[in-house]
Amino acid sequence: MTSVKQVQITFDCASPERVGRFWCEALGYLPPRIPEGFDTWDEYQRSLPPEEQDAWFAASDPTGAGPRLYFQRVPEGKVVKNRVHLDVRVGTGLVGAERLAALEAECARLLPLGATRGQLLLADDKNESCLNMQDVEGNEFCLD
Repeated sequence: MTSVKQVQITFDCASPERVGRFWCEALGYLPPRIPEGFDTWDEYQRSLPPEEQDAWFAASDPTGAGPRLYFQRVPEGKVVKNRVHLDVRVGTGLVGAERLAALEAECARLLPLGATRGQLLLADDKNESCLNMQDVEGNEFCLD
């Protein structure tokens, strides 16, 4: 049996480029290359038929270590809580006040990008503190 070597995480969304650009900024990922023959991503999008514009977007880890993120347009809106979410690991190895400061600093960086702050879950006997958040279309993620 072969093992899986890579995964891609796919987001269903209304505006793939908007959500994808948020995650590029949040994670330091790179957007897709501009297709040959075009000077900008917008120019490429305008060349497509209306039904194909903003149909997809992708974000890739420049180091190649992290998974590729793919964003695809779907007609229905988000209705319920995500069953899968990303944990953005900003507090790894930190505890107590140091960890809380790292979570709050990252939250402050993401809010101007369109993120929404959720509930801060404080450390207990089993888990360290984490901060629930949402991206620009309401997809949940945690600062962990």
